[in-house]
Amino acid sequence: MSTAEPIAVTSDGHRTRLKWHRARKRAEDPPFTRSRIVEGMAVGASVEVDLVIHGPGSSASCGFAILHDRDLAGATTGAGDVGAAPADYLRSLSLRDNDGHRIDEPVTLLGDLGGLLTDIHPNALLQLDLKQSADDLDEPTVRAFVEAVAPFAEHAILSCGDAEAVRILTDAVPRLRVGYDPCHHGAVDRVLRWRTYRRFVDHAVAASPRAEVIYLDRRLALTVADRGTDLVAAFHATGREIDIYTFGRADDPDIDRALELHTDQITTDDPQGVARRFGSATEGSGVSRP
Repeated sequence: MSTAEPIAVTSDGHRTRLKWHRARKRAEDPPFTRSRIVEGMAVGASVEVDLVIHGPGSSASCGFAILHDRDLAGATTGAGDVGAAPADYLRSLSLRDNDGHRIDEPVTLLGDLGGLLTDIHPNALLQLDLKQSADDLDEPTVRAFVEAVAPFAEHAILSCGDAEAVRILTDAVPRLRVGYDPCHHGAVDRVLRWRTYRRFVDHAVAASPRAEVIYLDRRLALTVADRGTDLVAAFHATGREIDIYTFGRADDPDIDRALELHTDQITTDDPQGVARRFGSATEGSGVSRP
C-alpha cells in the first residue's frame, strides 16, 4: 500500500482516523463518486456516503440513493425529488463537479455497491449516513436496505440523527455496525445554552445503546472543551468511539484542537491535505471492536 494514502494521522502519540467525507479524498473532489468509494474501501480508509430514499415505498424500485439532497437538480444532471425517482432514472443520471459541470460519474444507488466493492481492505469502513427518519422506513424500504447492504455489511456502519431509524435498520442487518449522531434537532444549541453536558452524554447512550461510534458536531465538542468539559473523554468512558465533524480545509486550526482531545476520527473534505500536514498512517481505519 502506498504510504501516501490518507488513512490516519498521529498526534501526541494518538492515532486518529481520517474519514473521507462524502467519499472525498481531496478537497477538489466531487462528492459521492464511485471511483473514490471503491478506492477508499480498497486502501482501508474510513469512507462516508449519505443515503436518501428513492422510489415509491410500495414499488419494487424503492431503495436508497447515495446523495445528500432530495432535490436532484444541484448535484446531478437530473431534476425533481429523489423520493419520486425510480432506480432506472437515477442510474441514467451523472453527477456534477463542485462547479456544477457534468462529470463522467453516474449516480450510485446503495444496491449498486455490492457489485462495485469487490476489493475491500480488511480494515475499511463505509459509513452509511441516513438522511431520513424512522417515519420514512416502511417494510419495502427496509427490505431493500437489507438486500443492498448484505454483500458488505461487515465493513459498514449505519449512522443517523434518528436513533429509532438506526435501530430499525441495524436490527434487520445484525452484521451491520451501529453509529449515532445526537447533534441534530437543535441539540447543539440546547446543550451549549443550558450546559447540560452530562445529560447529553447519558441521553445519547440511552437513545442508541448499541452504538459503537458517536458523531459529534465540531462546534459542540470544541466549545464544551473550551469550557472545561471533555465530551470525547466522557463518551470514551462509556465505551464509545468519537468522530468529530466536519473539517473542510486541511489548514483549519480546529483540527489541531480535535486531535488534542484524542478523538478517534475526524470527518474531513480533504483527507489528503490533512495527511500531508500531519503525516499519514496507512495501517487501515477500522473502528476497534469491543
